Amino acid sequence: MIAAIKQPGAFKRGAQAFFEHQAAGGIVLMAAAACALVLDNSPFAAAYDRLLSTPVVIQVGALLLDKPLLLWINDGLMAIFFFLVGLEIKREFLEGRLSNRRQAGLPVFAAVGGMAVPALFYIVLNFDDPTALRGWAIPAATDIAFALGVLALLGPRVPVALKVFLLALAIIDDLGAIIIIALFYTSELAPTVLAIAAAGVGILAFLNHRGVTRLSPYLVVGLVVWVCVLKSGVHATLAGVVIALFIPLRAQNEDGHSPLKYVEHGLAPWVAFGVMPIFAFANAGVALHGLALSDLMAGIPLGIAAGLFIGKQVGIMSFVWLGIKLGLARLPDGVTWLQVYGASLLAGIGFTMSLFIGTLAFSDPEHAAAVRIGVLTGSVLSALAGYAILRIALSGEARPTGTSGSKESKETALPADAEIAR
Repeated sequence: MIAAIKQPGAFKRGAQAFFEHQAAGGIVLMAAAACALVLDNSPFAAAYDRLLSTPVVIQVGALLLDKPLLLWINDGLMAIFFFLVGLEIKREFLEGRLSNRRQAGLPVFAAVGGMAVPALFYIVLNFDDPTALRGWAIPAATDIAFALGVLALLGPRVPVALKVFLLALAIIDDLGAIIIIALFYTSELAPTVLAIAAAGVGILAFLNHRGVTRLSPYLVVGLVVWVCVLKSGVHATLAGVVIALFIPLRAQNEDGHSPLKYVEHGLAPWVAFGVMPIFAFANAGVALHGLALSDLMAGIPLGIAAGLFIGKQVGIMSFVWLGIKLGLARLPDGVTWLQVYGASLLAGIGFTMSLFIGTLAFSDPEHAAAVRIGVLTGSVLSALAGYAILRIALSGEARPTGTSGSKESKETALPADAEIAR
């Protein structure tokens, strides 16, 4: 410790190495969640709750935004997260892993099964409770930051193709989550404000069509669209996705600069080490004192935990098998069935995305606590089992030689680093 203080350069290099590591985002996310759990089960629990309930007011003329801090995090900061997700989805479908039907086949089948079967598990376990059924989509989500963080702990033995498979699966999973939020978690609409938002989207489309590459017009109009969507009854995070889809991928000017990639790579670390940990800190707190086994076996937490831990692996593996059997997909070169099974377990780490959908499904404290218990249980079990299976599956793999500086590894590293924000 003393030596590190005397050599600030070494400390700086160590910190830089940590934040550049693929597991860093997941580690920070885990630390934020652990901090929330500790605070909510300590003498500071009341202060933690008061902090999240602090009213934050912004008023410009007749426009008034008055929400507690927790809702600013969930509606505002998460819009930035979904903006990044939208950028990644657009890039992947236009020129990335999902632009080629042959490459996209396996993760598409995996994602469909990984969303449908966990939801079915939840519905079966909560079929007799109409209120609880609102949370059917909670176990359908995947937290790629945690999943990639666990995968990174296994080191360079992990095949690049397996990492690409998990990334593509998560991207399609996010797209599915966006559609679910838009269709099933939208409240009563305000037509006038929604019409203004639609006009803003039209302006974004015009800017994109005209080949405007400066980011400021998109961001100014996008802010107006976000405020209108916030007031319209549609969940505000969807505005982030819509705005992202109009950011140009290919520049029209001479320097060939890609506005989308510039924003994506610049925003990714802020989301990874700012937005997501803040969200985890605000939403992962749950009081554990007095918690009994019967609480864990209640419909909501059991449905979520079973959906994440059992439903994910069953859904992904069965749909992957089906896709290959039908000749519509194939296992990537150098990837085994056991490795795919390990990845399917990691996809059961729902955490931030599951918690977020949980905040949309339930607003009362009792159901919110049940959601957190189920998400934490299912995610922890999935992480431990996935790590153990992949450790066995990769035990005979040798460290790749001559690839650390290869073109392939460098090209794969950047999207993975950007993806860690999720």
